[in-house]
Amino acid sequence: MNRAPHGVTPDRIMDIGMGFWASKTLLSAVELGVFTLLAKGPADLETARTALGLHPRAARDFLDALVALKLLKREDGIYSNAAETDLFLDRAKPSYLGGILEMANDRLYGFWGSLTEALQSGKNQNEAKHGGDFFAIAYADPKQLRTFLAAMSAVSASSAKAIAEKFAWRDYQSFVDVGAAQGKVSATLAEAYPHLRGIGFDLPQVRPIFEEFIAQEKLTERVRFQAGDFFQQPIPNADVVVMGHILHDWDLETKRTLVRKAFDALPSGGALIVYDSIIDDDRRANAFGLLMSLTMLVETPGGFDYTGSECRAWMLDAGFREADVVPLVGPDSMVVAKK
Repeated sequence: MNRAPHGVTPDRIMDIGMGFWASKTLLSAVELGVFTLLAKGPADLETARTALGLHPRAARDFLDALVALKLLKREDGIYSNAAETDLFLDRAKPSYLGGILEMANDRLYGFWGSLTEALQSGKNQNEAKHGGDFFAIAYADPKQLRTFLAAMSAVSASSAKAIAEKFAWRDYQSFVDVGAAQGKVSATLAEAYPHLRGIGFDLPQVRPIFEEFIAQEKLTERVRFQAGDFFQQPIPNADVVVMGHILHDWDLETKRTLVRKAFDALPSGGALIVYDSIIDDDRRANAFGLLMSLTMLVETPGGFDYTGSECRAWMLDAGFREADVVPLVGPDSMVVAKK
């Protein structure tokens, strides 16, 4: 009989293997609006159950599971949000980050169920598996596009603040955000530096959503939208080109092509900022980045995440004179190249 070494338990294995329990509980809570409801005020079990439309059999275990996961608090039978869920998962707050979780619940959760098939076939498992294309579907449906772009804002919000703080923006006058989505990065940079002028570069369908967001931020005079396809048109000229969560969508040759196009858009002395969940060079520490790369396997025909050294090599091959990796926040880093 094999005996486990002293202190070695299966707990971590079980936590990871059954991690989908906690994940789906959170995703369903976001879908149902639990945190938005309780942000309006604490509620007892019956009040919350009725407002959320929960079956009597399910309500108590569901809400108490959220308590045990430290996503809710319960005092004397009254439920309320934890500090982080109240700030980040209340749809009424500008700090709401649930858009990416909504997308995970609506799409990724199911597609990740086919990860084994993706690992064996090398083929993506999303809408394209049955002849569709996620980007084409999302961009054709105004409601789905708005949800997707809001999710991209949620993904980029913290990194955008870090980019504003960790790059020498006072040395530059203009930027173009390639694949600008809703405009979160553009707005964050322009708000932080009143001297900057910015361009959001994305497909034409994004224009009304971008312009609405920029207008809400009162930045219309300094940030404008330029419609285009970065595969079909040159990247607009600016002192700094920003590419956030773009390169990982594509295969190696396309990554190299986009870096070269950024180089061509910049003046001498200009800079390219690429940010993603960049994998550590030893490929041991950034689990999120590695799992994001598996997401690209599930979602795209050829996309993958990459290390800082790999990105630096593409930049130097394109003609940049130097490139450095700068940690941002959480799993994200940026690679900054100078022309």
